[in-house]
Amino acid sequence: MPKEDQKIKCVVWDLDNTVWNGVLLEDSNVVLRNEMLEIIKQLDERGILQSIASKNNYDDAMNKLKSFGIDSYFLYPKINWGPKSESITLIAKNLNIGLDTFAFIDDQNYELDEVKFSVPDVLTMHVDRSQELLSLPEFMPRFITADSKKRRQMYQGDIQRNQLEESFKGSKEDFLRTLKMKMVVSCATEDDLQRAEELTQRTNQLNTTGYTYSYNELNNFRNSDKHQLLIIDLDDKYGSYGKIGLVLLEKNNSEWTIKLLLMSCRVMSRNVGSVLIHYLRQAAKAQGVKLKAEFIPTDRNRMMYMTYKFTNFIERERRGDLILLENILDSISAMPDYLDLIDHVYNLGEP
Repeated sequence: MPKEDQKIKCVVWDLDNTVWNGVLLEDSNVVLRNEMLEIIKQLDERGILQSIASKNNYDDAMNKLKSFGIDSYFLYPKINWGPKSESITLIAKNLNIGLDTFAFIDDQNYELDEVKFSVPDVLTMHVDRSQELLSLPEFMPRFITADSKKRRQMYQGDIQRNQLEESFKGSKEDFLRTLKMKMVVSCATEDDLQRAEELTQRTNQLNTTGYTYSYNELNNFRNSDKHQLLIIDLDDKYGSYGKIGLVLLEKNNSEWTIKLLLMSCRVMSRNVGSVLIHYLRQAAKAQGVKLKAEFIPTDRNRMMYMTYKFTNFIERERRGDLILLENILDSISAMPDYLDLIDHVYNLGEP
């Protein structure tokens, strides 16, 4: 079972006698289970991603899902003859989210046991429990935001971008220039707080401290004279990534401390974490203050530590697990040209 309060981010479905009644290889006239369409749509509305791990012929199974009008709900479907634990592991890698946020639904106890043994972090459920799935707390996000409702479509946009990147002939920076990305930095408003809480709850790999904050805690920071809460939006020529980043600054007249910096894992390959830190360096230098940061290592966030190190942060002190860093603010280069920055806080970027 997931850890206490752990929310499911992705449901992986078997097909035969699970999504539909019958076995496709034995009878092509399988029928969609009565409750399945509503469950799939409700999970999608809640921002819970879905995929497939099924032992079937890929083309036949996908054509059947298409005939039911539900094929587009499933990201990175794995329809093959290999172990379902391997399929789920690949789906998690493709989506870049942790296995401890996955649920797997099947009608065969053997398959459920195989997954439970091989990837024990995954929540396994027999299909007989599918009707109660929507009422279980693990499948009920605290808030359903505008970004939640568009999550699948945003991942589908990422799939398109990634496919284009794989076939692109040129450097990483050249490809990023083709995306025509635009990052918008704003002070968080009350309307942003549900998404801000969701970001702290969902983001593990690109979170500098691993801290999670509630709506009320974030609202207190938003209204505090000693803090500043920034929200980051990103879009490109293919559409919006949504609100993908959050920064919590503790401020006084002589220094700023980054108490929390996090980015959605969906933008890990877009170099926007480094751009955001670059922006904070420019802002601190323009305001004549020191820029410090807190970092707490977790089992997933080493990449954020390396991002700090590559952007001129050096260690000043360690207090148990807490690492205190300070930025060297001299010699700040221009903002990279593969991204336009729209700054509604300090007016450093384009107007």
